Amino acid sequence: MAVAEMPVVASAAERVGRYRWVICGLLFAATAINYIDRQMIGVLKPTLQAEFKWTEGDFATIVFWFQVAYALGYVSFGRVVDKLGARLGYTIAIIIWTISHMAHGLAGSVTQFAMARFGLGIGESGNFPAGIRAVTDWFPQRERAFAIGVFNAGANIGAIITPLLVPALVLAFDWRVAFYVTGVFGIIWLIAWWAIYRHPREHSRVGAAELAWIEQDPADPVVALPWSRLLTVRETWAYALGKFFIDPIWWFFLFWLPGYLYERYDLDLKTFGLPLAAIYLLSDFGSIGGGYMSSRLIKAGRSPNFARKATMLLCAICVVPIYFAQSIDNVWMAVLVIGLATAAHQAFSANLYTLPSDIFPRGAVGSVVGIGGTIGAIGGMGMAWFTGHILDATGSYATLFAICASAYFIALLAVHLLSPRLARVEV
Repeated sequence: MAVAEMPVVASAAERVGRYRWVICGLLFAATAINYIDRQMIGVLKPTLQAEFKWTEGDFATIVFWFQVAYALGYVSFGRVVDKLGARLGYTIAIIIWTISHMAHGLAGSVTQFAMARFGLGIGESGNFPAGIRAVTDWFPQRERAFAIGVFNAGANIGAIITPLLVPALVLAFDWRVAFYVTGVFGIIWLIAWWAIYRHPREHSRVGAAELAWIEQDPADPVVALPWSRLLTVRETWAYALGKFFIDPIWWFFLFWLPGYLYERYDLDLKTFGLPLAAIYLLSDFGSIGGGYMSSRLIKAGRSPNFARKATMLLCAICVVPIYFAQSIDNVWMAVLVIGLATAAHQAFSANLYTLPSDIFPRGAVGSVVGIGGTIGAIGGMGMAWFTGHILDATGSYATLFAICASAYFIALLAVHLLSPRLARVEV
């Protein structure tokens, strides 16, 4: 970048232009809807188990097929987003997941629920590849972790809304109506997305100063790269193995926490919503705080390598107390410990999600995110099967919480060994 351009770039964000945060708001809303649709099966688990006489293994089977689809769809949508861009990629994803979500209202057996969850998994797998590609297009590197943290916080807002809204819909109507009503949210978002989203260079609301701020990083070619090449790069596996170790923990939180609170603290559909919402409210602070911390470290002159890894190490330490969660008899003390772990997960995840855009060319970001999401979903499949087996056999969460407490250290170690400096990849 020429010296004459530096004052323009340095002051662009301060003088004019905040429209990129409108785009971030759209991504936030989509992620919230994504998690409302995703988490409903967990919130309704006690209700559906009572009606259909499911075992833990039956529930694990339904979760398993969601994750099979998520694994297949994530890597596919990564490629779709790299070829078609965020606007079309997101559109395809939300159409598939909204139709599949509403189809849950027609299900009446484990097989039918598994089929609906499979479709949901295919569609929802497009959320993060498309969202991260949009952040890559709309934000400079110094803001990406924070922007990803903000839109990733939509996951927690969705997880807060779900246990408050869904029980009210079930009590007022029934669980089938709850799927139909929440499906409308996706339709409304899609209309807004299609009306508002464009690439920043094509958007009438983006001025020259904001465009200069967005494009301040050295240019790289937006050319889709073959998976065969990306799979030979160590940094692809640094990201993918990080996902493999932490994604199953989040799936466990998302799908089994409602049942855990229901059983461990003798709660019901009317009373477990507030503790669950509190846990995900804490998660929101983690998501935004984790992105903010590493972004501030970079602005203070530290390298992205130091900023990302130091933040992730702190997060790994914060998860450790969950090992003792099952021995806590007071529900609100348990909420604090579990909420600290879910907040740390989201902070860790916000930084891990940033790595592809930090170190890969723009045209490879969606594919790398897709590969990582697929590997993470494979880990989630194993965790779903293991959780169902352990709970059916023992009824104890002790082993599961021990896995949660250690997974983030293993993930960070994998990232560091495979990419010690987080250097830019030339492919």
